[in-house]
Amino acid sequence: MKILSTALLIILLPIAIIAKGRPSKPNVVLILTDDLGWQDVKCYDIDEPSPMETPNIDSLAERGVKFWQAYSPAPTCAPSRCAIMSGNHPARAQKTHVVGGAPPTPNHKFGWTMIAPWYSGRMPENEMTIARVLQQNGYVTGHSGKWHMAIDHKAFPQPEDQGFDWTRSSRGARSGMPSRVEGFASTRAKDPFKLDENGYPYHQTSEDAITFLKENHDKPFFLYYATWLVHTPIHTRSEKLLEKYCKKLGVERPADNQGWTKKGQNNPFYCAMVEELDYYMGKVFNYLNNTEDPRWPGHKLVENTYVIFTSDNGGMEGHPREVITDNYPLDKGKISLMEGGTRVPLIITGPGIKEGIESDVMVNGLDFYPTLLTLTGTPKPDGKNLDGADLKDLLLNNPTDSNLIKGKNGKTRDSMVWHFPNSAAFESSIRVKGFKLVRNYDHKFHPKNPERELYKLYRQDNGKQIRGDIEEANNLADDFPELTKELDDKLSAELKEMKASFPYYNPHARHVGPEKLKVPQDISHKIDGQTIHFKFREKGAKVIRADLIYTLNGNQQYEEWFRIVAPKNSSKGVSFTLPKGTTHCFLNLIDENSFLVSHPETPDYPTLSKAKEKFAKFAIPVE
Repeated sequence: MKILSTALLIILLPIAIIAKGRPSKPNVVLILTDDLGWQDVKCYDIDEPSPMETPNIDSLAERGVKFWQAYSPAPTCAPSRCAIMSGNHPARAQKTHVVGGAPPTPNHKFGWTMIAPWYSGRMPENEMTIARVLQQNGYVTGHSGKWHMAIDHKAFPQPEDQGFDWTRSSRGARSGMPSRVEGFASTRAKDPFKLDENGYPYHQTSEDAITFLKENHDKPFFLYYATWLVHTPIHTRSEKLLEKYCKKLGVERPADNQGWTKKGQNNPFYCAMVEELDYYMGKVFNYLNNTEDPRWPGHKLVENTYVIFTSDNGGMEGHPREVITDNYPLDKGKISLMEGGTRVPLIITGPGIKEGIESDVMVNGLDFYPTLLTLTGTPKPDGKNLDGADLKDLLLNNPTDSNLIKGKNGKTRDSMVWHFPNSAAFESSIRVKGFKLVRNYDHKFHPKNPERELYKLYRQDNGKQIRGDIEEANNLADDFPELTKELDDKLSAELKEMKASFPYYNPHARHVGPEKLKVPQDISHKIDGQTIHFKFREKGAKVIRADLIYTLNGNQQYEEWFRIVAPKNSSKGVSFTLPKGTTHCFLNLIDENSFLVSHPETPDYPTLSKAKEKFAKFAIPVE
């Protein structure tokens, strides 16, 4: 009888294992590429065909939903990364550009009419990131690749401070090359970038991502794979790939490192980089496709894994010395709020998501956080702000139905806002349905810059979106003044709710008006214990705001500055309580004409670079 029972158990055991249901906690792989343009991926081709070959990414699109109107939270790297990880809009987080954590100062004392506002150098240490909240729900969390959510790649806080159990930051094959026209990877055993059997360089960043999967695939996992590809420097370690694209593009192989000037998608180094990216993506996809799921015997990991593939901002079209790529028909690229700077590829696959769907629904990287909460059954943290929308119903029911995306008010979301008061752009924008409004802050002293731009990107025809002016070539602001005002008012309301910061005029600039002669003067200060008192004299323009810009680590490697806004101002002076540990500070006064005056005067960036000093060298020292 005992023998019979044992035999029966042996027979029934495989049946019981196979009958075991899908694990309740699906895995998540979030892939955030770096500077990958909307038209750099083959399956996104419209108009002129892209020369880049991306078979693995194209294949991923066939297994899920490909979004044609997906956007990054910002047109540059760090604010998008922080927004995706925290769920907070860059304007709300005061994290609107890369680096940050510096006193407001002009890029050039006399040449730049505007000064970007203070913005944070990092994501707050105690931020309830998506990694941290998934970690609290039993997920093992891993990161491979780029971080850049602090003032520097290696500055605090790092991934392990923000909810990641496992982290690696190797640049791999993206490490700098002494020359991009020689010294390519080889098949030598000791070559750190040894070519594999398919002729691609060994890429530690990719191997780290796969190592995390191998070590943790028996548990519910969250992998944040932030590629260094396809960011500058523009080079490839594969001589074979370089020659392939030179031939395909019909261009001569470069003989030196003097940049690339041919316009369009004709840079063979960059094309090779995109194909490398695709190859390394394929290695991750193949691992998920071919590896048995220990938590679900008889099934592969991919069957219970959500994969999100996207980019941190639009493609970087180039700089004065090099043409990198071309986002056409979209206008401009990285560091701009025009479509080429924020529209990105986005592909989402996973359990319950239908295959081969192409969607025109407008979505954003801010949506990932709330979506992953519901897909993984993770409770929303108490009091946690989330500026994105939950895409679960859209993904699992009908990815083409925009009515399935609800905003904070419970109504269908039909608008998005961007805020980039930085760099040479100085812009905010809002998209409502098929229309997009761009507000240019640096217009007053630059007649060629329109204050408002209005574009009709799409038109509706029997419930379907039809392509309109995605090139943003026809400014309709003068033709539709009421609509322009309506969208501008809505943009203002959104930015006000998020307490966004705005750029200021530079009183030293050559090309500003007589208002610069009215800025406050004769500024002095006195420190009394933990209080600093400032006195100043108005000279025709009323002071409407005063900020204390201070640091706790002046003159140190990762010198970082913070801001305190005075609760009220007078026409003669203002006082601040110095935070404990303050080492240096500046006073910023903003007048009614939006001019900013700093005390002491901050150096512009060329001066700072030439002096090889930190800002603290020019600030008020605090004993």
